[in-house]
Amino acid sequence: MLHRSQLARGVILAAATSLILVACTSGGGAGSSGGTGSVTVGMASASGLGPFLTGPNGKTLYTHAGDSANTSTCTGTCLAAWPALTVTSGQQPVAGAGVTGQLGSFSRPDGGTQVTYNGLPLYYWQGDTKAGDVTGQGISGFTVALAAGSSAGSSTAAGSSSTAPASTSGGGGY
Repeated sequence: MLHRSQLARGVILAAATSLILVACTSGGGAGSSGGTGSVTVGMASASGLGPFLTGPNGKTLYTHAGDSANTSTCTGTCLAAWPALTVTSGQQPVAGAGVTGQLGSFSRPDGGTQVTYNGLPLYYWQGDTKAGDVTGQGISGFTVALAAGSSAGSSTAAGSSSTAPASTSGGGGY
C-alpha cells in the first residue's frame, strides 16, 4: 500500500511528465503547428483580395512595406500588435496546398526565427480574431500577404520589394 506522500509524488511526477511531453511536441512560437517539426503556411481566399497566406492557426498573414529581404523593421510595440510568424530551433516552414512561393526563415535581432515568403517577413495582426479575418489590411504599412507573391494593395512582387525604404526608428514605422 502506497503512503500518502508517495502517492502525491507519483501524481506530481506524472503531471510534470505530461507537461514536458506537451511542451516538447507543441513546438512553441507564434506560428507553431505542433510536433511535426514544421510550420505550415496555408492559403485562404477573401472577396476582393483573392488567395492569401495563412499561418498554421488559419489566421491571415501580413507583410510590412518597410521590410526588405530577410530583414524586419517591426520591433518593440510593433511586434506586440503584429506578432511575427516564427519557428523554433529545428523547425522549417512548409508550403500548404496552393502555396507556390519560396518559404524561408531568418534570425531576428531579438533571438527569434521569423518565417519569410519570397524573402519578406510574415506577421499576424492582433485585431484578427478568427481565421479569414483581414482587418489589418492597410494599417501602418501592413498588407495581406497574397499567395501570388505580392501584398494586397501593392503591385510590387514580394521578392522584389527590397527597394522599399527601411525605417530607422526601430519600430517599423508603426
